[in-house]
Parts: sequence; structure tokens; C-alpha cells
Amino acid sequence: MRILSQLSIFHLLWAALVFCQYEDYDFEDEYDQEPDHQIPYYFNPNPQADVPRFPFPAECARECFCPPAFPLSMYCDHRKLKTIPNIPSHVQQLYLQNNEIEAVPAGPFTNVTFVREINLSYNKIKFHRIDHGVFAKLANLVQLHLQHNELEEFPSPLPSSLERLLLGFNKISQLPGNALEGLPNITMLDLCSNYLDDSVLKGKPFSSMKNLMQLNLCNNKLQTMPPDLPSSLMHLSLENNSISYIPENYFHRLPKIIALRMSHNNLQNIPHNTFNLPNLLELNLGHNKLKQVFYIPRSLQHLYIEGNEIESINVTLMCPTLDPLSINQLTYIRLDQNKLTSPISSYAFFCFPLIRTIYYGEQNVTADKSARLRTPVFRRFLTPEEYQEAEDNHETHDQETEEDHEAEDNYFHPYF
Repeated sequence: MRILSQLSIFHLLWAALVFCQYEDYDFEDEYDQEPDHQIPYYFNPNPQADVPRFPFPAECARECFCPPAFPLSMYCDHRKLKTIPNIPSHVQQLYLQNNEIEAVPAGPFTNVTFVREINLSYNKIKFHRIDHGVFAKLANLVQLHLQHNELEEFPSPLPSSLERLLLGFNKISQLPGNALEGLPNITMLDLCSNYLDDSVLKGKPFSSMKNLMQLNLCNNKLQTMPPDLPSSLMHLSLENNSISYIPENYFHRLPKIIALRMSHNNLQNIPHNTFNLPNLLELNLGHNKLKQVFYIPRSLQHLYIEGNEIESINVTLMCPTLDPLSINQLTYIRLDQNKLTSPISSYAFFCFPLIRTIYYGEQNVTADKSARLRTPVFRRFLTPEEYQEAEDNHETHDQETEEDHEAEDNYFHPYF
């Protein structure tokens, strides 16, 4: 009882102390003045978070659209513009593609400071209508799209910050000797569908590009392999040229190559170990003049050799040795439009245990007659479930059209 009485007395004393503090606190003093940081309340019917406030003014060219959700971007594409509007200083992404722009004057870029990407593709820009140095002063520019224009020359000078430069589908026939030297950060260079020939490559214009990872030279007038490519290269596109041979040991300086595309050239013979590359995943040599196969590196997954003159597949050339500790990774071979009369030897399944599809398609047995190989190629080393899936895939391949394969070929298309 004595303990309970002491607790009751303590409780009464604590209550009295709290009451006194409440009486002494002047609430009117606090609410007579505005709080220092009063935040207004706005009803937002959208449960998602509000767009963060942007410190720059919401300025936009009247010809363009600047979405509130992307305050750093200005969209001026597909508007039949003939001139470039003035660009607010805070813009980082500028989209001007698919217009009728013929010139790039310095005026609209006077106050531009932060721009990182400019897309001027699908216009009518000529080299002599680009003000000298207009791009070079853009110290933060990382990506520049100028494909599908009317450029006759390389648009130098360019800023050293540039990492991706797309110049495909123009009329460029020359690369000035120092045009690429001031671009140490370039990782992707697209020069497809221009007028470049071997004389342009004599100066070894790409040798100084130590960070270059993707080089697209498709649809030009090359007859030889480009010399002195940087060892950093991972994707090389040379299709639709007139290249007739690959020098021995050419790829020894390019150990990082992942994808090599040389379809639609004039290749006839491939030295045995040409593609002995440790990281090669895709090799496209379709539509050349090859008569026999060659060594397949263990890393390769997709091989395209359709549209050649191969009469038989020598698996021993492709796979001279077996190594259970380092198996070949090949999963897909395309062989249609060759001169095969019988399917590939079953020994291929020992060499390439991961293979799932060998597409034979139509074979050009004679000049005026084609044949289709229908022998199943999926049976060895498959579980019943995998076999059924492979059979389904085989039926799908029988129904494929040439357009389907063209779409497949565009897996590494520079404009995909």
C-alpha cells in the first residue's frame, strides 16, 4: 500500500508540472507572425511523384516543344523547318531531325552551354553551309547525328568531348588527315553509305582513335581492309564494299572484336586461322564467293555464310580439335543459297554441342535449279522437350522469307 501511495503522489506532481508549462507557453506569440518557410499545399490528383523543379527558366523556341517532364530537351523534329531556331542556354538534348534545314549558322548556338546531344539527321545540310567552328565550341557535346544529309566533306572541326558521331548516308569522299586526331573520346563512328575509297584510308585516319569501339564503313567503295584500326575496336561493319581478301594476321591487332560484318563483298578464300579471335560472337560473311569453310573460334555463337559457293562443309576445318574443358559456343549457322547437296556431317554435333539451328533453306545446286535440304539437324544431345522446341523452330525456319532474314541481318544495324 505504501508503494502505491508513493506512486500516486509522484504522478500528481508530474501532472502539475506539465500543466504549469502549458499555462506559461504563449501560443499567440508563435501564430501572430508568418512562419519562416511556409510551403503551400497543392492538390495533386496524380498519385505519382511531381516533376522536380528545374532551376533554369522554362524557355522554349516557339517552333518547338519542350515537355515539362523533360526540361532539358527541346523537340523541333518533323516540323518542316528551314532554319534552326534559337536554342535556350539550358537545353541538353536538341532534336531537329526530319526537317528541311540546309545550313547550320552560329547564331542559334550563341548562348548554348550545356548541350550534349544534337540530332540533325534527315535534312539537306551541305558542308559549306556549316559555319566554321559552330560545333567545336560546344564543349559538352557527346553525340552528333548528321546522317541522311548532303555533306560532301567531313564536318570538322568538332569538339574533343564528342563520343558518338553518325555521318552515314551523305556524300563524303575525303577524310582530312587531322580531322579525327582531335577526337580522342570517340567510341562510335558511322560512315556508312558514303563515297569513301582506299585512297582515303592511306593516311590511316583511324589509328589515333584509342577509344573507338564501333566503326561502320558499310556501303562505300573499299577494295581492301582498312589499315591500322585501333585495338579497342569491338564492332566492325564492312558489308557492301568490294573487298576481295583479308591479309594474313590482320585481326591480331584487334583481339576485342565481338561482331564482324563483311557480307556482300568479293571474298573468295579465307586463311585458315583468320578469325582466331577470343571474343568473336557474330561473324557475317554472307553473299561473297567463298568455296569452303574455315576455322571457327570457340567463342563464336552466330555464323552467317549464306549466298556463297560452298559445295560441302568440312567440319574438321571448322573444328580441328575437341576440348571438353572449353567447348565451342556455336548455336546458329545460316547456309542457304550455297551449293550443298547433303546436310552437314553429324560429327558437327560433337564439335558444336550447343548448336540449335542449321538453316539450309534453298540451295543453288545448278545454275538453273535449286533444291531444299530437309534433313532434321536437331536430334543429338537434346532432351525430348528441347527436341520438340527445335522441331518447332525448324518448321518456323521453313516458313521464313527473305525479308525475315534481312531483318535478322540488321541485328547490329547502325541505325536500328
